[in-house]
Amino acid sequence: MKSIIGALAATILSVPALAQPEVQPKSYDAMGCMLLQECTEGISEISSIDDVKKIYPQEKFGNVSAEFNSLLGEMRRIGIGVYVADEMYFPIRNRGVYHTVSNKFYLNKKYMWDEKQLLETTRHEGWHASQDCMAGTIENNSIAIIFNEEDVPKGYHIRADIAYAFQKSAIPWEREAIWAGDVHYMTVNALRACGRSDKDMWHIYQPTPMTGEWLIENNFWDGKKK
Repeated sequence: MKSIIGALAATILSVPALAQPEVQPKSYDAMGCMLLQECTEGISEISSIDDVKKIYPQEKFGNVSAEFNSLLGEMRRIGIGVYVADEMYFPIRNRGVYHTVSNKFYLNKKYMWDEKQLLETTRHEGWHASQDCMAGTIENNSIAIIFNEEDVPKGYHIRADIAYAFQKSAIPWEREAIWAGDVHYMTVNALRACGRSDKDMWHIYQPTPMTGEWLIENNFWDGKKK
């Protein structure tokens, strides 16, 4: 484009920027537009609780700031972008989403004013980022469960079975994420295990048999504990 000169360049400069695609609000199409980064309006990147406070100046967030900042700090370290986005990009009652392809993580602005919801959703979606890392590297498009099924408390089996009754294939991953959403620093610790220079994540969290097979087949792990 820089080589175009004269009247042609002037014509190009006069053309207005392309408008954001029109999508049905609060739909999976809208979410897809956001995840593909074709829709960008009403989306703000955040790097700490201070950025959240600017969005909700009437709220304090004092009870969650330490863990929230730790979560964002670990995600930033491994290359995950975190954003607060307008509710139009989320299907009804959806509070957040992590995208394994772009390694970006979006929180629904409608709900994040509540500090409990903010922390639980960030833990939950951050756990999916940890599952992404468990599948060999944060840079691929796969995710892997971290715990054996029997290690996840039964109550979270029930909650996931109900919440994801119409998306049964997601249940094994969601059981863990719902559990992590309730536990202090569980997600922080998993994220800290991702991308370490001294030790791979699967040497900290022993892979499940199926995850272990995946890691060995794809040359991420030699199958030995360290």
